Amino acid sequence: MNSVIESIMNYNAGRETERLAMKHQAMRQDSFAFMRGTCHLYYQDWPATDKQLNSAPLGWICGDLHLENLGCYKGDNRLVYFDLNDFDEAILAPATWELGRWLTSILVAAKSLQIPRADAVRLCKVGLDSYSAALVTGKARWVERETAKGMIRDLLNPLTLRNRKTFLDSRTKLRNGKRVIKLDGKRALSLEPKEKADVMAFVKEYAKLQPNPAFYRPLDASRRIAGTGSLGVKRYAILVEGHGSPDANYLLDLKEAVPGTLKPYVTHKQPKWQSEAHRVVTVQRRAQAISPAFLNAVTFQDRPFVLKGLQPTSDRLALEKWNGKIKRLESVIHSMGEVVAWSHLRGGGHSGAAIADEWMSFGSERDWQAPLLKYATGYAAKIEADWKKYSKEYDRSGKNWLENNPKKK
Repeated sequence: MNSVIESIMNYNAGRETERLAMKHQAMRQDSFAFMRGTCHLYYQDWPATDKQLNSAPLGWICGDLHLENLGCYKGDNRLVYFDLNDFDEAILAPATWELGRWLTSILVAAKSLQIPRADAVRLCKVGLDSYSAALVTGKARWVERETAKGMIRDLLNPLTLRNRKTFLDSRTKLRNGKRVIKLDGKRALSLEPKEKADVMAFVKEYAKLQPNPAFYRPLDASRRIAGTGSLGVKRYAILVEGHGSPDANYLLDLKEAVPGTLKPYVTHKQPKWQSEAHRVVTVQRRAQAISPAFLNAVTFQDRPFVLKGLQPTSDRLALEKWNGKIKRLESVIHSMGEVVAWSHLRGGGHSGAAIADEWMSFGSERDWQAPLLKYATGYAAKIEADWKKYSKEYDRSGKNWLENNPKKK
């Protein structure tokens, strides 16, 4: 079996079949979707012995930085922010690991976005310069409605004004005057009665430990469909009473926290986390300007899970709407570079991460930028080649993909 295909099958071993099939199908769409679903390949191939690419400050990185892992969410202060929003792979590692994946994502996405190669390279340089300039200030800031520009501002404005009923109507429906989750096969799937009962019972027990137990009274639950890389991991959407039925209910996201992809490759000492969920939540709280509502590490069926307010997948930039105006994308990438730098600064000094002075020095040096961009350019070509191999095998196997490629432990 092709080594790329075998690696993909082994990595996803043990995941829920129905949503795993959705992941495989999504990865077939284009090379950018393939990249999003194969974070493990990126770090498996990363040249850890290349001193030039690894001589960067240690930072708390999200680990899976790409264009779609920056987006909008509502913080626990109820304001909407644009920030990093996926920390499943969070770990202490050289900043270049994260930056290299981000640059690679820009170059890979350029094809599906119909961005000329020269413009894609220029976008990478814009991002690196923005990142470095933000580090030099030594001060972490944030992006919200009043400070956003261009396409990010256009995204934030309607989200800031969106009310709870509008959001609930998009994810739930009324049945006898009470809301239930829409099982549309795109964002939610049904649960087996036993599993649903277990989820509801968990929320009831969790509610007893909260200051306002009535808020967490569970009304409905489903399997949640979101993202690409984590499809197949246990994940639930949970409807709770909130501030009152039917129009002030809340939706929560409960997602299993599995061991990070980067763990086998890091050589730097990591904290002894209480659980994988505590790793994800702790780094997220450090890296983001404001954490999303209800963010917490919990245990469900003796497994670590991350609980937080459910964030709409639609609250991401529609980069395909750049409409041939490269300046619009330059503004977006510039802001993204700042956001990444601010996240590294916020994590500075925590549990082995570089302090602000080291980050400021790294931002001013910039001799690391050209080698990193060169590597990203070469690796983007490899992703394209790997995707073609994957697509050929997927098309050959058709609906029997999982059967023809048995899962291995």
